[in-house]
Amino acid sequence: MKKLLLGNAAVAQGAYEAGVHFVSSYPGTPSTEITECMATYPEDEVFVEWAPNEKVAAEAVVGASIAGGRAMSCCKHVGLNVMADALFTMSYTGVGGGAVFCVADDPGMHSSQNEQDSRHYAKAAKIPMLEPSDSNECLTYTKAAFDLSEAYDTPVFLRLTTRIAHSQSVVEVGQREEHAVKEYKRNIPKYVMMPAMAIGRHVVVEQRTEKLIDLANDCPYNTVEDNGADIGIITSGIAYQYAKEALGDQVNYCKLGLVWPLPTTLLSDFCKKCKTVYVIEELDPFIEEHCRAMGLAVIGKEKFSLLGEYTPSRIRSVVLGKEPPASIVPKEALPSRPPVLCPGCPHRGTFYVLQKLGLTVSGDIGCYTLGAVAPLSSLDTCICMGAAVSAAHGMSKVKSPEFNQTLVSVIGDSTFLHSGVTGLMDMVYNQSANTVIILDNSITGMTGHQQNPATGKTIRGKATRQVDLIELCRAIGVEHVTVADPFDVKNFERIVKTEVARDALSVIIAQRPCALLKSVKYEGHCRITDKCRRCKMCMKLGCPAISIDKQSGSVHIDATQCNGCGLCIGVCPFGAIEKADEEEHDK
Repeated sequence: MKKLLLGNAAVAQGAYEAGVHFVSSYPGTPSTEITECMATYPEDEVFVEWAPNEKVAAEAVVGASIAGGRAMSCCKHVGLNVMADALFTMSYTGVGGGAVFCVADDPGMHSSQNEQDSRHYAKAAKIPMLEPSDSNECLTYTKAAFDLSEAYDTPVFLRLTTRIAHSQSVVEVGQREEHAVKEYKRNIPKYVMMPAMAIGRHVVVEQRTEKLIDLANDCPYNTVEDNGADIGIITSGIAYQYAKEALGDQVNYCKLGLVWPLPTTLLSDFCKKCKTVYVIEELDPFIEEHCRAMGLAVIGKEKFSLLGEYTPSRIRSVVLGKEPPASIVPKEALPSRPPVLCPGCPHRGTFYVLQKLGLTVSGDIGCYTLGAVAPLSSLDTCICMGAAVSAAHGMSKVKSPEFNQTLVSVIGDSTFLHSGVTGLMDMVYNQSANTVIILDNSITGMTGHQQNPATGKTIRGKATRQVDLIELCRAIGVEHVTVADPFDVKNFERIVKTEVARDALSVIIAQRPCALLKSVKYEGHCRITDKCRRCKMCMKLGCPAISIDKQSGSVHIDATQCNGCGLCIGVCPFGAIEKADEEEHDK
């Protein structure tokens, strides 16, 4: 049966058809939908979970594999950094049941803090990596990855990029093939990676790599399309699709589906048949450097960028010398639409207060990163998951005499449990006097409302034990823990002033649910009355529903965007904003 599927959904279907037993992940765009789709399959066939972070997810997969089950974990490229510790060792231990790790890179940084090329991890960890170029290959390569894992006693990477993960194409859907959980056999030399055992397993890894290189030279994942042309293209993944669209049958193609280890004989033979060979790959010159190390004359990054995504027109320009068509320039400049916090976002009240108080704010990864955007302009740093807490600790210990601003951290509830809690332990242990604000919006927000250990629900929506953030903070030694509503602006400001003035570590839990949750139902909408003195205090909230007329200077609230959260009512010093009822809104 044929279906039109997202690449991520096709990966999930492929894992299901491959008989996967266990899936553990932490959400991260552009990989999130793989695990969400896995949760739609019968619970008695596959166990699916959100883990607190990627390292925990990877370790759980290692355990499930050793126990004999087929297991998978999915993450974005920066999540691979978090799980790398477990993966490098799993390369040595090998597997029991097949183990697949899906990683989605983000060329162009649509939702990421860097452009990281995960192919380097495959090479460094000596783990084979498959890279599909459409949704159908997402399905077939996922199934192949499990088979490769068991055939070569190795974990296997499946690499996607944003355009493959989030684009749709036709997929041939099949039935699930049941794979019984293998019998567990105790094997200390294989699974206990103390130095004496690891020395022996390293030999196995190198022998395995040689066998995989032989496979790369003669496997169905690496193919040659000979169109009798003088120009050859070596490529993989989404770059193959761009090249095909740009160049059609005017060139020959060497399409690599197994991107580590890379073939030798296949590439050498391909280059011999072409007068000019281009390597087309987004991000780093990974394939190009392999070709050059073999002594092959190829054209790569000297013509193509190391930055961002490619386009067919750019490829056509480089390879065929055809300039891209002239852009159509509109007569009037298009309005910019920068990302902003949603109307009713609970974080807006927090950042309004922090900006008002002029605090130095160590930020983190999540919706609240948008607190750096004007007019809130609150964040001073944003590095990686959990760094809001740890970085603030470091800053507090070395700040210069000129650094006279008060320092606080802001971190989401899911991110705090992901990797912020260890930073808080560091603060307690090494006696920081900072204030940590946990933005508890009752969900994992930016990646699309996934559950986490603080929500009290599993990925399938079942009730479970809920982590108590207050008791957790107290249990690790924080004496001053306060819960406050960031929409009660005056009280929240008072609490922040009190806590940052302490010569001790404190935690404020800013507690209000995400405005987009189905359980959140604000009534009516807000409107400006004739009491308005145009002081523009409400504009400092950065709410997309509030605007100002440049000519008249009058303030307006767009009823179609306002969800009636009422934050602006508490901010207005003249009582010039009020709630309109639903009937008036409907008119």
